[in-house]
Amino acid sequence: MDRRPGLSARLRLTISYAAVVFVTGAVLLAVVWLYLLRYVPDNSKGLIGISPNRYLLSRIFGSAAAVAMAVLLVLGLVGGWFLAGRMLAPVTRIADAARLAAQGSLSHRIRLAGRRDEFRELADVFDTMLDQLESQVAEQQRFAANASHELRTPLAISRTLLDVARNDPTYDRAELIERLHTVNTRAIDLTEALLLLSRADRRGFAREPVDLSLIAEDVVETLLPLADQFSITVDVSGEATPALGSEALILRMVTNLVQNAIVHNQDGGTVTIHTESGPDAGVLRVENTGPRLPSELLPTLTEPFRRGTERIRADEHAGVGLGLAIVHSIVRAHDGTLDLTPRPGGGLVATVRLRRPGTPGTRRSNSRSGSSG
Repeated sequence: MDRRPGLSARLRLTISYAAVVFVTGAVLLAVVWLYLLRYVPDNSKGLIGISPNRYLLSRIFGSAAAVAMAVLLVLGLVGGWFLAGRMLAPVTRIADAARLAAQGSLSHRIRLAGRRDEFRELADVFDTMLDQLESQVAEQQRFAANASHELRTPLAISRTLLDVARNDPTYDRAELIERLHTVNTRAIDLTEALLLLSRADRRGFAREPVDLSLIAEDVVETLLPLADQFSITVDVSGEATPALGSEALILRMVTNLVQNAIVHNQDGGTVTIHTESGPDAGVLRVENTGPRLPSELLPTLTEPFRRGTERIRADEHAGVGLGLAIVHSIVRAHDGTLDLTPRPGGGLVATVRLRRPGTPGTRRSNSRSGSSG
């Protein structure tokens, strides 16, 4: 926004300090003049006497008062300029940091020393904001790079298949169509997952009461053929569990959790889904058997395209590496919590807590990780 130039804050404070000093001095001189000199005998007619009189003191006091007012004005301006500079020094540092951040440098920090006051509290808040911005920008850059890589792979495969088919007239057309269909399906799934992540991060959805237990039953019914294919037993239990949020997003969240539990499981393993209603949140717990998860991988596995173990399934159900990243994003958009902990015997326990209808919302997000589908 273009603004007309005006006086700087330092100059305005200087003028304010000088004005306060000047007015205070004028008031003191007026008090002396009105309440002291009025009781001194008047000798304006030129009568000679050895005692002090109002005429003599007025002439002496007037010149001295003028000098004193001039000195006070100079001291007020000089002292005010110095004090204003000292007071506004933290603001200058904050402005410099904001200017650097506007130019794209998010690594600079203010780190004001000294005891806490308004300026240092503002600087600490600004540093915290820069920390969060730098982390989010780095995460977005890493996500964009990974997404570009993942999207480039099916496109490169499609181009290779087309080149082979063009150079080899005897290439099986049916096989080409099937492979292109598979690659294209993966690209579409990845694109839809990226759009879903974007929608959850924007929080552009309506919130309404939903029942986590009903959603869990619908998801199990949908994914039961996949579980039967690998002889995995799925057990769902619990009570009516009300929660507040988008039914479509929560359905995708539960689907990703259950599909992740099936895909990263062992043949003949189990998946247990349980819902319960807590004091202020609805709780959904998905537990599965499977390989042991190294503890050093736990903090990173909700990141996009991170996989905790080698995929056991190598079919279309293996996913695109965004399963738990989408879950984490949806839970965070609903101001809920996601806890991922390894089972002692192998596998993962995923616990989601979503705010119940009628309870005050608090922004909470906590995640420890497991494998993502």
